[in-house]
Amino acid sequence: MAEHRLPTYFLSHGGGPWPWLKDWRPGVYDRLEQSLQEVRQELGEMPRAVLMISGHWEADRFLLSSAARPPMLYDYSGFPEHTYRIRYDAPGEPGLAETARAMLERGGVETGLDPRRGYDHGTFSLMHILYPEATLPLVQLAMKADFDPAEHIRVGELLAPLRDQGVLVVGSGFSFHDTRSIIRGAGKQASASFDGWLNETLVHASPEERQDLLLDWTSAPAARAAHPREDHLIPLMVVAGAAGNDAGTRVYHETAFMGAITASSYRFGEPVIMHN
Repeated sequence: MAEHRLPTYFLSHGGGPWPWLKDWRPGVYDRLEQSLQEVRQELGEMPRAVLMISGHWEADRFLLSSAARPPMLYDYSGFPEHTYRIRYDAPGEPGLAETARAMLERGGVETGLDPRRGYDHGTFSLMHILYPEATLPLVQLAMKADFDPAEHIRVGELLAPLRDQGVLVVGSGFSFHDTRSIIRGAGKQASASFDGWLNETLVHASPEERQDLLLDWTSAPAARAAHPREDHLIPLMVVAGAAGNDAGTRVYHETAFMGAITASSYRFGEPVIMHN
């Protein structure tokens, strides 16, 4: 067992392959990048592997990527040509994928392995900032396409013991994800309203209240304006399930992302290395 139980994270992952677009959109991602660098600092050298739940992978069951050397998946369009030659060559970890699969199966969850799945941009964009050396083994977990909050929370609960084994559980999504509003420079009020509810739920509510509120997230202020389709919110459910009774802390926040959007990221549990 690890000397320190790793925290879990729900991280807003920006837009497209943004770490390779900073010259194209100068300054837009500075605060997000700084927050991810701070996450890396508070983890120290503790993680031995990462389990990533990306808002860009959904399947008919909870699949785990099991390739030893996963390929790249350029799941975006309309970006500069060089962004289709990005490499993030972190190794997979078939052993961890099988361990996680077995944990889910024992819990009665329909699961399986996918030996072909590559790194999507919800995964490699974050990981490029967190671990640019690309040496930390990485396994991806698919969301189930019905987006049932209760089932995703349950999956997180089943996978929580991995935190004691040096596995960093990360949900990669976005606290606001109405792409059309972002493109139009709209979404200011909706993102602020939903973000206020999200912060109250994740930071100030008790763990029991937190779970009840997440199960009923569609009742939150501006819920469907913030998430017309909840693919970028559901990774939070897995992370919150894995968090157990650990308190939430906001680790990234800005109110004018892309000019108008309020965006946040969260940690559950204590950092490995405390900030000075």
